[in-house]
Amino acid sequence: MAFDVERVLAGLTLEEKASLTSGADFWHTKAVGDVPAIMVSDGPHGLRKQPDDVDHLGLGGSVPATCFPTAAALGSSWDPALLRRVGEALGRETRANDVAVLLGPGVNIKRTPLCGRNFEYVSEDPFVAGRLAAAVVEGIQSQGVGTSLKHFAANNQETDRMRVSADVDERTLREIYLPAFEHVVTTVQPWTVMCAYNKLNGTYASQHEWLLTTVLRDEWGFEGLVVSDWGAVHDRVAALAAGLDLQMPSAGTRPDEQVVAAVRAGELPEEVLDQAVRRVLALVARSPQEPVDGFDVDAHHALAREAAAAGAVLLKNDEVDGAPLLPLGGTDGVLVVGEFARTPRYQGAGSSQVNPTRLDTALDSLGDVAFEPGFTIAGGPDGDDEALRHTAVEAARGAGTVVAFLGLPGPDESEGYDRPRLGLPDNQVAALAAVAAVNPRVVVVLANGSAVSLSDWRDHAPAILETWLGGQAGGSAVVDLLLGRVAPAGKLTETIPHRIEDTPAFGNFPGEQGHVRYGEGVLVGYRWYDARHDDVAYPFGHGLSYTSFAYSDVTAAVSGAGADARVDVAVTVTNTGTRAGAEVVQVYVGDPVAQVQRPVRELKGFAKVALEPGSSTEVRISLDARALAYWHPKLSRWVVEGGDFVIDVAASSRDVRGSVTVAVDGEPTYGEIDEMSTIGEWLAHPVGREVLQPLLVLPEGMPPLDDTMEAMMLDMPARTLIDFGIAPVTYEELDALVARVAAG
Repeated sequence: MAFDVERVLAGLTLEEKASLTSGADFWHTKAVGDVPAIMVSDGPHGLRKQPDDVDHLGLGGSVPATCFPTAAALGSSWDPALLRRVGEALGRETRANDVAVLLGPGVNIKRTPLCGRNFEYVSEDPFVAGRLAAAVVEGIQSQGVGTSLKHFAANNQETDRMRVSADVDERTLREIYLPAFEHVVTTVQPWTVMCAYNKLNGTYASQHEWLLTTVLRDEWGFEGLVVSDWGAVHDRVAALAAGLDLQMPSAGTRPDEQVVAAVRAGELPEEVLDQAVRRVLALVARSPQEPVDGFDVDAHHALAREAAAAGAVLLKNDEVDGAPLLPLGGTDGVLVVGEFARTPRYQGAGSSQVNPTRLDTALDSLGDVAFEPGFTIAGGPDGDDEALRHTAVEAARGAGTVVAFLGLPGPDESEGYDRPRLGLPDNQVAALAAVAAVNPRVVVVLANGSAVSLSDWRDHAPAILETWLGGQAGGSAVVDLLLGRVAPAGKLTETIPHRIEDTPAFGNFPGEQGHVRYGEGVLVGYRWYDARHDDVAYPFGHGLSYTSFAYSDVTAAVSGAGADARVDVAVTVTNTGTRAGAEVVQVYVGDPVAQVQRPVRELKGFAKVALEPGSSTEVRISLDARALAYWHPKLSRWVVEGGDFVIDVAASSRDVRGSVTVAVDGEPTYGEIDEMSTIGEWLAHPVGREVLQPLLVLPEGMPPLDDTMEAMMLDMPARTLIDFGIAPVTYEELDALVARVAAG
C-alpha cells in the first residue's frame, strides 16, 4: 500500500482530513480517494478477526486462529526468545488474515490480583513486563504487520474503567507504571500505542497532552500512531490537540464535523490535524499490500504447547514416600478429579477471546485414566456438588495418585469488571479437602488468569502446578509436565499473597467517587511485601524444577559514575540434580540509603539458562545507570545518588543466592534554592553552602547547639528563621542571597 504520504496529505480537503482521524466502522480505518482502508483486530494472545462488526464483544464469527497462552502464562516463562517466536507466529496469522495491526500486547502493571484483566498482563514488575513485551512486539512486527501497545496508562482495574481517575504521583508513574511502555517504545517502536479509557490525575488519557505528547513523543521519541481504546474519546478536538491521532471505532459524523468547525474557528491549528492525518496515512502506507498464504496450523499448535509448558510454575513438590510427588511415573493408578480436566479453562473473557484452531484437554491427553468431576464449575446446587464430591472421595480411596484440576470459573475473570474474590470457589476447596483426607498423594493443577490464595488448602496437596490460562494446547502441555517429558522452569511474575488484606492496594482499590488513589506509591507487588517483611504464600520469581541449581562466584564490578555508571554482574550456575532443566537467574538492586524511600530490592536483570545435569555456566548481566536510578521528585529527572548499592543474585525475591555491595559515584542531587529551602538544603547545594555558611555563626555567649537543636535548625526554611527573629539577615538580604545562588 506504499504511497507518498505528503503528496496525499496535500491533496486532501479539510473535511477529508477530519474524517481520517476516526474509524469507518468497528475494525477499519476510513478509505479516502486512493487511500485504502486497513483492518485492525483484537488479539494479545491470538488473532480475533471478525468478518464484520456484528457481535463485536463475543466469540461468534471470529476466524479460527491459534489461541496461545495468555500473557500471565507467557510472562512466567521469563523467556524473551520464546516470546519472540510466539510473536512471529501471531504476526504470520495476522498477515494471513489480511489484518494490518494486532491490538496488543498489554503491559499494564498488576497492581492488585483482583484486576479482572490481569490474565492479559505480564507482571507486577515493569522490568520483566517491558522486556517480554518488547520480544512479542518485535516478533509480530517482523512479519510486516503492526502492534498496539496498550493500555497507556495506569489502566490497572476494570471497575469504572471508562471514567475513574487513577491518581498517581509522578515518581510512582515513572518508576512503576510507565517503564514497560517506555522500554517497548524506545527499543522496538510499536506501530501504534493505544491510550487507556481511564483518567490520569483527573484528565482522560485520550486528552492527556503530558502523557501522549510530552512523555510519549518528546521524551521517548515515539514515531507511530496513537489510537484510542474503543470508545475512549469524549472530545475529539481536545484529543487531537493532546496528541491522539485516531479515534476508534466510528462514532458517526458529529466528531468529524466538530474538528472541521474547530479548525475554521481557529480553536485547533490545522497543522495539528495535519500531523494526526500524516500518522494515519503513514500507518496505512506501511501496512501489507496483500496477505500471505495461510499459516502452519500444526506448527503453531506445537509452539502453543511449548509455550504453555514453559509458562507453568511448579509452586510445590514435597516428598511422599521418600520422593517428590512429581513427575508421575506413569498413568497407572492415576485418578483425575475436576471438571477443568475435561472442560478446560484456557483463556480469559472479553475482547481477547480467540476461536482456537483446535483444543487439547488434559483428560484426553492423559489417555486411559479414571475420572471424576468432583464439583460443578458454575457452583451448582449443594446437592449436586455433594454427590460429585462423595463419588470422587470413593474413587480416591483406591487410587495411586489423585490429580485435581482446580481453578477459577470463566465468569470470575473478564474484561469489564474485577474479580469477586482472591480464593477458589468453596465447592472446589471442599472437594480437595475431602479427597486429600483419604489419599495423601494429591497433585493440584491450577487454571486461572491471576494469583489465587492457596493458604487455606495448600497443605492438602504435596504438589501444586500453576498453569495459568494455557491456551489451546494447555491440556497436552500439562501432561508433558506431569509425566516429566518436560521439566518445569516457569517462575512467578506476580506474588501470591495469603489474603487480599495483605495486598499493597487494599484500602485503595477500586476507589470511590470516581477516584482511585495509588497510595502504596512505588511499593507495588514484591516491593511492598519485602519492605514490610510480610510473609507470602509464594514470592515473586519463585518456581521449582525437577532438578536443582547452585549459584557460586557472584561478582559485581562498577565502571563509570553518575549517569554513565554501569555494574557488570557475574555468577556461575550449576545443575546439581540428575535431570536437564532451566533456571532463571534474577538480579536485584537495592539502595539502602537515599533521599527517597526505595524498595528493599528491585528486579533489574534476568537470564534464563538451560543446563544438563552436572554442567555449569557463567551468567553475565550488565546493569546500566537506569538500573541504579530513581525519579527525583524535585529535579524531575532520573538520578543516580551516590553511595553503596546492594546487588542481589537470586532465584526469587526471597531466595537470594549471593550479594555484593558496590560503591557508586553519584551525580548532584541538589535542586534550586529559594527562600523556603531549608538550611540543610542550602548547605547541600555547593553555591548555597558557600553563600550561607559564613552567616551561620552563633551569637556571642550562646552555647553550641545540641544534636536536637541542630537537627531542628537544619530542617527549618531560611525564611522561617527570619520570621522567628533569629536569622542574621533581613528579608531583602535573603532575596539577594537567593539571587547569588541562582547566578552561580
